[in-house]
Amino acid sequence: MQLKIRTFFIGQSVLLTHFSKNSTMSKFIALIPAAGSGSRMGHELPKQYLSLNNQPMIYHAINTLWQNRLITRILVILAPGDLEWFKYDWSQFSGKLVALNHGGTTRAESVLNGLIAAKQKDLVQSNDWILVHDAARPCLTSIQLENLITELAGDEVGGLLAVPVADTLKRIDASHRIIQTESRENLWQAQTPQMFRYDLLTQALHNAANANITDDASAVEALGLHPRLVLSDAYNFKVTYPQDLALAELILQERNNL
Repeated sequence: MQLKIRTFFIGQSVLLTHFSKNSTMSKFIALIPAAGSGSRMGHELPKQYLSLNNQPMIYHAINTLWQNRLITRILVILAPGDLEWFKYDWSQFSGKLVALNHGGTTRAESVLNGLIAAKQKDLVQSNDWILVHDAARPCLTSIQLENLITELAGDEVGGLLAVPVADTLKRIDASHRIIQTESRENLWQAQTPQMFRYDLLTQALHNAANANITDDASAVEALGLHPRLVLSDAYNFKVTYPQDLALAELILQERNNL
């Protein structure tokens, strides 16, 4: 089959070439960077393995991704030497789940390393959609995931789940005194999954290797592209502090009781 190709330009430079939305060969592949330590949780165990409803936290992210019929593979990027992963039974996810010990020192490095390793192992193709999801977002729902895929599958760039900023934002100085109040108009809080084509995401992360980016969309924005936001909700939050873990447990327990 002949693939249609679209090339992005900024100025006179060709940034990358990626397959257009018309290709029928594209697959949806999830990637979970899980090489971090989660130091702000104040626990020796890496955050992704903390117990949440009698399962390691990362289990809940994997389970939601695994249930989606369009996602054909789930790549978990572990830190080199991570032995904790192998203490759990992941057999229920067999056929989709692949663990790769290629994590880096930052989230972006882990994602990029994982993408490169997956390509070398023929686990992903250049025009596949990659859905990068945080291991510490256990409350993602199947509906949110379906909405993301549905709205972005025909998009030329890709995008991410997000919610409008609801709280008043204050800018402070070094003494924690308010300098000014920031307008929250048109401000959104980024979440995950963040969904981009393999070639686009790999090129973006490679170009931004020394830019200290905090999410995949930032790297894509640095190419001069404009990712699309797909409405999510506040329940898809990132577990960062100990109190967040308790809240996530309540949310998951309530869903299980429905």
